[in-house]
Amino acid sequence: MSGALRSALTLAVLALLVVVAALWGWAAFTKPFPRDEPVAICEDADVATGEEVRRDQVVVSVFNGSGRSGLASATSAQLEERGFVAGTVGDSPQPAATTQIWAADAANPAVDLVRRQFKNAQVVAGDALGPGVVVVVGEKFQSLRSKQVESVVARADATYCRATGSE
Repeated sequence: MSGALRSALTLAVLALLVVVAALWGWAAFTKPFPRDEPVAICEDADVATGEEVRRDQVVVSVFNGSGRSGLASATSAQLEERGFVAGTVGDSPQPAATTQIWAADAANPAVDLVRRQFKNAQVVAGDALGPGVVVVVGEKFQSLRSKQVESVVARADATYCRATGSE
C-alpha cells in the first residue's frame, strides 16, 4: 500500500469517527432532561380499632372560606407548629361562616384529631380539595384551641391519608 493511499484511508477513518462522535453528541445534547417523579405527600393507611394516630402522621389542607386575606396560610402554619404535616393551602370554592372539616367519615381518627384542634369545628360532607384532612376556615374563626391534642385512639377500623415517611 502506498503512502498516499494509507494517508487517505487514515483521513477517511478519522472523518468517519468525527461524524459518529458528532451524531452521538448531538443526540445526547438534544435528549430531554430526566424528570423527577413527584413524591406523594401522603398515602392511604389502615388503622385498626385501638391504634393511636399522632399529629405527625396527619396531613392537613387548609382553605380560606372567609374574606380575610392570608387566613388559610396562617392557620396552616399554626397547625404545622403543632406537628401536623402541611398539605395544600388556598381559597375555598365557597364561603363559610364557621370552621368546617370536609370529610366523608366524622369518626375517622385523623378527622377527629384535626377537629379537636379547633373551637366549634363542624364535620361536613365536602370535596377533597387537597390531600389529607380538608379544613375550611370561615369568617368566625379566631384561633386554634389553646389545649393541644397530640393523638387520638381509633374507635373503629378506618383508613386515612398517612403522611409519607411517618412511622
